[in-house]
Parts: sequence; structure tokens; C-alpha cells
Amino acid sequence: MTAKTLQLDAFIPFRLSFTSNLVSSTIAQSYDALFGIKIAEWRVIAWVAEREGISQQEICELTRMDKVTVSRAAIALTERGLLERKPNAVDRRSHLLALSAEGRKLYAAIAPKALELERRIFAEFSEAELEGFVGTLRRIDAIVIALGE
Repeated sequence: MTAKTLQLDAFIPFRLSFTSNLVSSTIAQSYDALFGIKIAEWRVIAWVAEREGISQQEICELTRMDKVTVSRAAIALTERGLLERKPNAVDRRSHLLALSAEGRKLYAAIAPKALELERRIFAEFSEAELEGFVGTLRRIDAIVIALGE
């Protein structure tokens, strides 16, 4: 049996990374052009919209973004009046995040655009294919997390 050789274009971790970067950069360009917002800032806004009172650490865990990236995004959003950072009574080292009225307006404007862009990217896939794809991604997530434990 011959040993398998590494070919990046067929190496699944590379393909996942490449596709993720391609989709993220397309989304980032759209959000920056339309709303003047960076992808890390959008991810913070989206998670805060889903879970008001979430901590920056929780966002790090949910997105796999590093602490510095989340902190910078939260500070930038706070300075723009889109986000409110409140002290965490349970852990004084962290902040709990909430969208301001302006932040909620921005979220309400971006969310439909995000869904439309998702629809356009995946328009050629059936519902069953997309459900299977998301299921596969979740399985990969679980396996990789277990490998790291």
C-alpha cells in the first residue's frame, strides 16, 4: 500500500479553511461597504442580539475568536454607540454586553442582508443537502473539540 501524499487542494482541513475564508471575506466586504462594520464586530453584534447580557468570554467560546479580537470589536462598537458594556457582578474582570437602541437598529438592518447573502451562496443546494452539510459541520466540530480535550 502506498502512503498517501499531502495535496492541499484535497486536504479537508485546508478546504474547510479556504472556503470559510472565502465566504467570510465576501460577507465582510458586503458589511463594510453597506454598514461600515467589520466581520468581528458583526459577530459580536449578532451574538449579543441572540443572548443579551452575554460576556465577551462567552463570545470567544462561541465564535472561536481570540480575546483581543472580541475585546477590540466590543470597544469599537461601544465607542460607536452600538453596544453597552456593563460590569459583571459575578466576575468583575469581565463585562456583560447589550445592544444600544442604535445597535438594535443596525442588527435589524444587517440580519436580513445576512440571510439574503446566505440564500444566494447556497441557492444551488437542496434543503436536504444543506441540512446534511450543517449536520456534518457539527459532527466535525464535536470531533475536533473532543480531540482537544
